[in-house]
Amino acid sequence: MNWYEALIFGLVQGLTEFLPVSSDGHLEIVKYLFGGVEESLLFSVAVHGATVLSILVVFWKDIFKLLAGVFRFEMNEETIYALKLIISMIPVAIVGFTLKDQVESLFVADMDITGSFLLVTALFLLIGHFVPKRNKPISYGGAFVIGIAQALATLPGLSRSGTTISTGLILGNSKEELARFSFLMVIVPVIGANFLQLITTEPEAVNVVFFPLVIAFVAAFVSGYAACRWMINIVRKGKLGWFALYCILVGLSLIIFA
Repeated sequence: MNWYEALIFGLVQGLTEFLPVSSDGHLEIVKYLFGGVEESLLFSVAVHGATVLSILVVFWKDIFKLLAGVFRFEMNEETIYALKLIISMIPVAIVGFTLKDQVESLFVADMDITGSFLLVTALFLLIGHFVPKRNKPISYGGAFVIGIAQALATLPGLSRSGTTISTGLILGNSKEELARFSFLMVIVPVIGANFLQLITTEPEAVNVVFFPLVIAFVAAFVSGYAACRWMINIVRKGKLGWFALYCILVGLSLIIFA
């Protein structure tokens, strides 16, 4: 992968990781447009690590407060919230340990698959947009259901932020709380998945090209930071419907023309 391909991959990863349009789906589109260019293991870890870092920067106050409360070792508000985050991670952990090969087999730059799942993303977003808005707190059961949505979003074209936030809106949860919960719940699964990928891969399979790697990391971090801040405001203003229209247009275009 050369430097300009790394730049495009990094920008696409950072922007679409948080916007409800599916980062995996858009990376599959980029691979298709570039003639099937493949990401190396280290490249994949770098760009996903960059987006996690952008979450840590945006939510550092919330994370610090959460950890401070947890390490008081008492059942306070922060501990309860942390337990809900842990519960939300269970479904994606099950998928990661039991269906990893089956999910990865779908990442073959097949535009019919990607386009179809983008249409499913649009359906989630439309339901979330039109469902009556309520302000219920996220319950333990709700956290698990939102976690199931996150597990489904391992499929290419199914947006993680779109499905998790829309699922929470369907459950009647607060828009402001859902944006924060949706981004915090992804930190540990992404770090864990990258760590497992590194330790289970043969050293000779890790190809390091330093300059494109740095470009991709910086691009993913900067665009991810901007997209994360932007997405928080989008959720607060309830404008997910426009992204549903985008997913419909792109999804149908991929199925019909690609």
